[in-house]
Amino acid sequence: MSLSELACSYAVLILQDDGIPITADKIATLVKSANVNVESYWPSLFAKLAEKRNIEDLILNAASGGGGAAIAVAPSAGGGGGGAAAAAPPPEEKKEEPKEESDDDMGFSLFD
Repeated sequence: MSLSELACSYAVLILQDDGIPITADKIATLVKSANVNVESYWPSLFAKLAEKRNIEDLILNAASGGGGAAIAVAPSAGGGGGGAAAAAPPPEEKKEEPKEESDDDMGFSLFD
């Protein structure tokens, strides 16, 4: 990520946090007040992004640690109703871990 992109990203976050409408002029003003020189197209590009996307949702999705891509379940080849395609995957089976044997189980103890 370039310095220009980073500066505009921070400007968008500041505007969002303060509840101020995100416009190219306001982004440019914040970036300029931070003494960062950016190409003239960056503020307008970020303002257009803010118009199309909910910034708060982007922040919350980024904080969830995922790539944000939804996994689609493909319908089975055998046909069937459309409701079957949205079925949840089966739950994973829990594997029981073998118990470690203690010294007491072997008939002797370290302190006998």
